[in-house]
Parts: sequence; structure tokens; C-alpha cells
Amino acid sequence: MRRRILLAILLAVAVTGAALGVPLGITTWLLVENLTREDLASSAQRIAAIFDDQLADGRSLDLGPVRAAVPKNGNLTVVRQDAPSLWYGRELGPDVIVETVPIAQNGTVRLAIPAEPMRTQQTQVAAAVLSLVVLSVGTGTVVATVTARRLAQPLRHVADRAARLGGGDFRPDQRRYEVAELDMVADALDASATALAQLVQRERQLVGDVSHQLRSRLTALQLRLEPLTTHHDSEVTESACAAQEQADRLAAVLDELLAAARAASEVCAEPVDLSELLSEVVDEWRQLFRRRNRTLRLKVAEGLRARATPGRLKEILGVLLDNSIKHGSGPVTVTARRGDNDNSDNTVVVQVQDAGTGIPDDLAAHVFERGFSGVGSTGVGLALARALAEADGGRLELSVRRPATFSLFLRVPRPSDVAGVSWPVERVPR
Repeated sequence: MRRRILLAILLAVAVTGAALGVPLGITTWLLVENLTREDLASSAQRIAAIFDDQLADGRSLDLGPVRAAVPKNGNLTVVRQDAPSLWYGRELGPDVIVETVPIAQNGTVRLAIPAEPMRTQQTQVAAAVLSLVVLSVGTGTVVATVTARRLAQPLRHVADRAARLGGGDFRPDQRRYEVAELDMVADALDASATALAQLVQRERQLVGDVSHQLRSRLTALQLRLEPLTTHHDSEVTESACAAQEQADRLAAVLDELLAAARAASEVCAEPVDLSELLSEVVDEWRQLFRRRNRTLRLKVAEGLRARATPGRLKEILGVLLDNSIKHGSGPVTVTARRGDNDNSDNTVVVQVQDAGTGIPDDLAAHVFERGFSGVGSTGVGLALARALAEADGGRLELSVRRPATFSLFLRVPRPSDVAGVSWPVERVPR
């Protein structure tokens, strides 16, 4: 894009330079010649006037009074009928400029100068015009480069913003470019990010509600069918067993549908190097903490991996760090480690903890509810973060109230998560 903008501006500058430079060069070339001829014609007319005065007084022609009017390196020739020609000056080559003026008694005054000085002056003027055109094109090149960079950088940032949005990063971006059209695109991307975030949350809530309701109904149905499978009537027992089998199949189908829904929502999830990704996030936010005289620390083991969508994980961490800035105090620590429970080999925990007063007991149970806030904020951030965590098959919890500690539980990637990636096989005792 930058190259196209640069070439378009340079083409416009070049065409403008050619359209103005060529006529200007031709005009100045002809102007130099016209001025030279006018000066020569003026000198010839003065000489002719002196000769006319001499002839009117009945005197013979005298070249002495007119020598000063003959240009340097030029020559003067006076031709009259019935009288010898008069000549003054130096011999000239074939390339000359000549002006002829008539005098009394059918005579003529021929004044000539070499054309080389005029050609030299024409060349100098043409070179000056060419230099002016080159200077204009050079200035246009500089302006085109700056303009192309100024337009290409925002376009590149908009493209990156759209890519992050497609990857699940729904964070609003406050950056604007002072270009009305690009600012409109940025506003549209922010609006789309908010709408997609709400859609993800509603989808997760719908899947959870449907699964809960269907599970409850199936459990109740299975409980009612189970006593009938031991009924004394064989026909009742056979029908109850068939119904029980169908209920079990329906439960299996429900599990498959829920698994497919989770897999669809996790389609962008991939093995992520947490040490690398968390370092990027912390470096991005550390300057903002420094402006508030606070520190941001990171504790993560090298090579620790989790299965997540990079954009969604950055969004979740951004929400937690933003809350720590607005509602917490003191240093903030981001920690990543293996889980502590029985499934620690399958779970990675990312924690964000500050040194503030924590979350009151009456608010702790509602911090993830959409629209709920105890400090006057929008109440969207934590609800969005939890929805994004669940969309990747993870879980976000408030693990400690004082000081406020949020824990993000992610799954350790398996070899089947990414095709073509060979994971080291852990050695187990035989």
C-alpha cells in the first residue's frame, strides 16, 4: 500500500513537472533569442540613424562615430549602390545572427554577431529550468514519502487490529489517526469488537443453560426409568430398558454436541509459550504502571505452555491488569505455574495479584456478573474475560479476595491439539 501511494504521488509530481517544465523551457529558450535579436536590431537602427544624418549633410560615410555601437566580436557591413562597401569588425563563422536596416540612397546596414554566446545563454537558462523541475520532483518525492508513511502506518495498524479481532482480541483500541476515514474504520472495529464480545458471552451462557437444563431433564427421566427396569412384569421391564437405553443414547448425543460446541469455540486455540506471551503483555503494560509509580512483576518458568488463543489470552490479561490499575494498589504480580490439584499435569494457572485492600465479601460473588460494578465502572470487563476464558476451554476465578487474586486455569496442550507438531513424550516408569 505504501508503495502504491508513493508511486501515485510521484507520478502526479512527474507529470506536473513535465507539463510545466517543457513549456517553460521552450519559452525561456525563445525569450533569450528574441532579447538577443532585439538588442542587435536596436544597435543596427542607431548605426543607420547616424549614417542617415551623415548623408543628409552631404558628407561621406564615416565609420568612426558608429564603432561604439558595434557589439563586441561582431562586424558591420554597409552596402550602397554606386559606392564601395564599408566593413568594420572581425571575421565570423557560418553560425551568426544578422539584423539588416535600410539607410538613405538605397543602402543597407548589416550588423552580425556570433550565435555561440546566445546558445550558451540558452543552454544555461534551460539547465536552470531543468534544475527547477528536478528540485520540484525531489521536493515532491520527500512529501510523497512522508505522506505515504503517514497513510501506510495507520492502514497497517488497522489491518493488525482487524487480524487481532479475528483472533479473539476484543480489546477496544483508543488510537486514532487524524484521518476521518481511518478513524471511522477504527470506530467500526471497536463497535464490532464489543458486539463480538457480547456474542461470545451470550453463546457461552446459552450453551451452559441448555446443557444444564437438558442434563437435569435427562437425569430425572433416568431416575424414573431405573425402578421400572426391575418391575415384575417382563413387558414393562423390556420397555423400561429400551427407554433407559434411548435416554443413555440421548445423553451421549448431548455430550457430543457440547463437545462439538466447545471444539468450535476453541478452533483458534493453539499451544502458546506462556513465558514469551506473558513477557510481551507485561512489557506492554509496565510503562503504564510506571506512570502511576507502581511496579509490574512477572514470574513464569521458561517453556511453560498452555492451550489458548493468543488474542483472547491477551484480552483476558488486559482486563485483569486494567482492573489492577483502576481498583488496586501497590505492586502487581503476574505468575504462571502448573496447577496444584490432582490434575496439575493437565492444568496451567495464570494469576494476577495486586497489594490493594481486596474485594469486599458482599461483592465477591458478583464480580463476574455483566453490568455489576461496585466502583462505578461499566461492569463488562470481568464478564467478558470469563467468557473468553471459557471460549478457550479454560476457567477464570476469583481465588483470593484479599489481596485480590484472579486465577486463570488453562489446559496443557496435547500432541493432538496441533497437527504436525511433535511434543516430547514424558517418560513414565514401567
